[in-house]
Amino acid sequence: MNGPSYYDVGATLADALDTLIVDQRIQPQLAMKVLENFDRVTSERLRTDVKAKMSFKGHLSTYRFCDDVWTFVIKDVVMKLDGGESIDVGKFKIVACNSKKSGE
Repeated sequence: MNGPSYYDVGATLADALDTLIVDQRIQPQLAMKVLENFDRVTSERLRTDVKAKMSFKGHLSTYRFCDDVWTFVIKDVVMKLDGGESIDVGKFKIVACNSKKSGE
């Protein structure tokens, strides 16, 4: 299963930053600041700019809660998009965590 495209962009950004650190072109602290900013901006843009909606129905296969992270695996999923289009998906995974850091 492919992840959302911003995961791919984030992973590529992290790889590029790692290369710059290894080549001693930037400090690790700067790389962490860049990644934190990427996460913050991506989260904010998804929250404010994405208006599409989707609903889904399926059979809950497994679920778990570990380290403040919920994971749900749903099988035989039917997704319904805004325009009424339906998509059949064999397996759908949801990973959810608290958006606030502990102690906030």
